[in-house]
Amino acid sequence: MRASIISDGLEFNIVGNHNTETRWGPDNPHPLSRLKTELVWEGKYDEYGNRRTVKLPPSPLPLQRIETIDEPRDHAKATQGNMFNMEAFNQKAHCDDFRNMLIWGDNKLALAALLEQFRGKVDLIYIDPPFDVGADFSMQVQFGEEGEQVQKEQSILEAVAYRDTWGKGTDSYLHMMYERVLLMRDLLNEQGSIYVHCDTRVNSYLRCILEEVFGPDMFQSEIVWKRADSHNDAHTYGAVHDTLLFFSKRDNPTFTAQYVALSQKTEDSWYRHVEEGTGRRYNLGNLVSPHPRPNLTYEYKGIKPPTNGWRISRERMDEYDRKGLLVVVGKTERTLKVKQYLDESRGRQVTDWWDDISQLRGYAASQEERTGFETQKPEALLNRVIKTSTGEGGLVADIFCGSGTTLAVAEKLGRRWIGCDLSRYAIHTTRKRMIQVQRELHEAGKPYRSFDVYNLGRYERQWWQLDRLKGADEEHRNIVLKFYKATPLASPPSPLLHGKKNGAYVHVDKIDGIFTEVELNAVAEAAQAAGGRELHCLAWEFEMELALKKQAVEAITGLDIKLKYIPREIMEPNRTECQFFEAGYLEAKAVRHGKKWDVALVRFSPSLAEAPEEEMAALRQRAVSSPFDFIDFWAVDFDWHDDKPFEHHWQDFRTRKDRSLKTTTDIGWEYSVGGKHRICVKVIDVFGVDTTIVIDAQE
Repeated sequence: MRASIISDGLEFNIVGNHNTETRWGPDNPHPLSRLKTELVWEGKYDEYGNRRTVKLPPSPLPLQRIETIDEPRDHAKATQGNMFNMEAFNQKAHCDDFRNMLIWGDNKLALAALLEQFRGKVDLIYIDPPFDVGADFSMQVQFGEEGEQVQKEQSILEAVAYRDTWGKGTDSYLHMMYERVLLMRDLLNEQGSIYVHCDTRVNSYLRCILEEVFGPDMFQSEIVWKRADSHNDAHTYGAVHDTLLFFSKRDNPTFTAQYVALSQKTEDSWYRHVEEGTGRRYNLGNLVSPHPRPNLTYEYKGIKPPTNGWRISRERMDEYDRKGLLVVVGKTERTLKVKQYLDESRGRQVTDWWDDISQLRGYAASQEERTGFETQKPEALLNRVIKTSTGEGGLVADIFCGSGTTLAVAEKLGRRWIGCDLSRYAIHTTRKRMIQVQRELHEAGKPYRSFDVYNLGRYERQWWQLDRLKGADEEHRNIVLKFYKATPLASPPSPLLHGKKNGAYVHVDKIDGIFTEVELNAVAEAAQAAGGRELHCLAWEFEMELALKKQAVEAITGLDIKLKYIPREIMEPNRTECQFFEAGYLEAKAVRHGKKWDVALVRFSPSLAEAPEEEMAALRQRAVSSPFDFIDFWAVDFDWHDDKPFEHHWQDFRTRKDRSLKTTTDIGWEYSVGGKHRICVKVIDVFGVDTTIVIDAQE
């Protein structure tokens, strides 16, 4: 037995029945006296008092490129046919060969993967992480040509994964942020900066984390953004501002001062002099040094030097004199001042108080930017941040990119970008937004960059299986059944049947497999033999067109079959529930006119899992009568191959301003060689769920 008692600077250690005495003092300081100031949360240290390292796979998971997007190029290529000079187009339309990156998945794993290529190469990171653990992340999404709205439920929206991963409240949130800040620091170059957007609820916590990771000396500014004019609260002061915490990698970050126009009041009070002959308004600038400058103490044209000396050299004074800018003021104690013209003024330099940028509102001036995200920030805010902390061609990253504001502004300013988000809907919204930016820049004759969409695919699932499930496939099935609220079968009639839910048999596919038509036939036969009437097949990925092929299997077996995707959210720690959505149904046909090809949509059945239950009946009826109303975006790859990412040769999508949607492509794609070609059609519904099929075009 061992125990310690501390009293009056003495520590008595009781070992067995013997007492030993330890005296603390200047020669033997107590451990508590040497503790440094730091923010501590549950999970920062392990059971032995050691700092926990960021838990990552032993080698970075490879990013999988699933889409490649260069819409103006593909449209020009198709419309101009085989005579089109791609090299000339690239030189004219593209800034350079760099391809921007949009990543769907866990940003911690994505950051680890990015470090392989971009360690020390990023100029600026801006993040606007979720910081309200009690927030309602539901939103209204539009569908149909009239822009009718339906609620995207909080319990299903992927962004809620962050709230669920917090689990232990602020402790989990801080640990999540700490790990990501550590990884982001390694991405920044030596002149790089990071801006963390937050509010009063987590401001103090995040500043402590940033100071610990970057060092207190790397703190640059705490920017206050006055985002609202008023916020009435009968019990306290209304909250009208957010905070941007600005830190740098080293003590010499890239920084270009920004300026705003002077107010009329300032112009009238400062620039009150009018120059004869020209009528130009000017102010008289001070030439006296505020500090002693012995080397600049000289007499100039009879004007004695001021006590501290001049601000400028004699050579600069001569230059001002030649330009007629010097003015003698004072009667008894004469001195010199310099004319500063209003029409040459850059305005007022921006400080750390930003009250000139309004939040996005409902009126028309904001409609061009609005995407439907409640937390969306105005482009003007990111414009200022990016211009201040990057130069032309700089690399900007946002790992909580949401609706893509950071990326859109970076593209418009000629910067390169990397974006990441956990939310499927955020990736869908950003994809649409960036295609629109490509189009606008190209139409204006300005260069743009192509971008690719990535995910971590099965590698993320495999890491989850090894890290959390210890490699057990049986445990994987049990977790999927638990989230699906299905009962595991103790004595299954077939190894292919794993559970039951409301009388339906449930099959759970392997963690790294693609559920194929062959597997569907085998599982359906097993369910039929067991006397089942309904079958639910849960899988991470389905073979393309399987939703179409299952109708034949249903006709043979008499089963009602549902194909449901296993949501990636079940991999999130502390997650308690998530929504399984059914694979959508899509039909399309190739349309030939001469040597050119287009694609027409024929039928579509959306997945409605992310709609509120009380609206489900009406939405299902609408999905039968007007299924195309639920299509928000669709794209076509006219030359699709299994071994390459989906290439956006053509796409159309609804915007908040224009709700119309073409149901037939208008590109007139022409193939350079004859034979059989495969066309891939991707449709994304209003909830961000995609359905993909492949059709043939025979020359």
